[in-house]
Amino acid sequence: MTAQPEQARLARRRALSLSDRWVAWRNRLLASPRFQRWAARFPLTRFIARRRATALFDLCAGFVYSQVLFAAVELRLFEAVADGPLSLAELATSLNLPESGAARLCDAAVSLDLLERRPNGDYGLGKHGASFLGNPGVARMVHHHALFYRDLRDPVALLRGRPDTELSRFWTYSGGDGDADVGPYSELMAGSLSLIAEDILEAYPHDGHRCLLDVGGGEGVFLEAAARRSPDLSLVLFDLPPVAERARARLEKAGLAGRARVVGGDVFEDALPSGADLVTLVRVIHDHDDREALRILRAARAALVPGGTLLVAEPMSGTRGAEPMGDAYFGFYLLAMGQGRPRTAAELEALLRAAGFTRVQSRPTRRPMLTRLIVAEIA
Repeated sequence: MTAQPEQARLARRRALSLSDRWVAWRNRLLASPRFQRWAARFPLTRFIARRRATALFDLCAGFVYSQVLFAAVELRLFEAVADGPLSLAELATSLNLPESGAARLCDAAVSLDLLERRPNGDYGLGKHGASFLGNPGVARMVHHHALFYRDLRDPVALLRGRPDTELSRFWTYSGGDGDADVGPYSELMAGSLSLIAEDILEAYPHDGHRCLLDVGGGEGVFLEAAARRSPDLSLVLFDLPPVAERARARLEKAGLAGRARVVGGDVFEDALPSGADLVTLVRVIHDHDDREALRILRAARAALVPGGTLLVAEPMSGTRGAEPMGDAYFGFYLLAMGQGRPRTAAELEALLRAAGFTRVQSRPTRRPMLTRLIVAEIA
């Protein structure tokens, strides 16, 4: 009974390429407790062994780190020390915590570079805490992640296709619930979009274009940023009707009512407004499966004038130096949302060519871990 499985195992090993065999040997070595002990002691490998052990532990403890951040945001810890360091007693009063709890949180925050402990024992902002205060959209995402974490309590159920999740209920458009309140997700999108709008506009200046159509433009944050950079650019926003109403109010408040036209509709049922020579899809395509994504791209092409340009901006799978962001974070986030997936630049380029775009190229962005940019043109 054991001969056949053993023969199959040997046949598989014989079929391995030279590189596969080298990797298999390496993995057996790294898995060896004897080798691990040796590497931790040997001077030339000790640093590497410790770094890898730390990285492995961080994978196990990552959820705890995120909860330290959540507690800091929930209790407004960074705001408490924004004007200067405070003592533990002062922080305990400000955070409404016992001193033991405040000490536990603050020491954890120090270890994550969110806070720094001053020589006199007070606590002040750390590097990451200061950056956090400068990006209020991140705080909204941290609060929002409470939903995501509840879905991740059972990741195996997600992988097996559990249909009812916190995120699918939050992103109501993914479930087709047209009567749901769009306010929460519209506000979240608006807050987080401010992080990347300038990155997109720097990577592709809009000079030379006369009319920009932002499809799935939410509350108009990206259009507002584009308007500041290009005073002569005409603006059109298309989104679901209840979202479009929120965009209209925001753009009017920003003094753009005379420049911006807002159109409510469903991209899968209604034609997009025509006449634009530039169409943008900012964090739209990765929310949809391939069939729906291709329909959106074809609709965008039909809306463009001859010679027009499409910008696709979103985080992408396989981004060098940010692989966990694309494949782990967004992979599971979109899985919990119930539709869509992160795609590589090559996969997006293939979809764009299938939709009828000719010249397709990637443009570098300042923070590719948050968003990358593909520019596509039609003849």
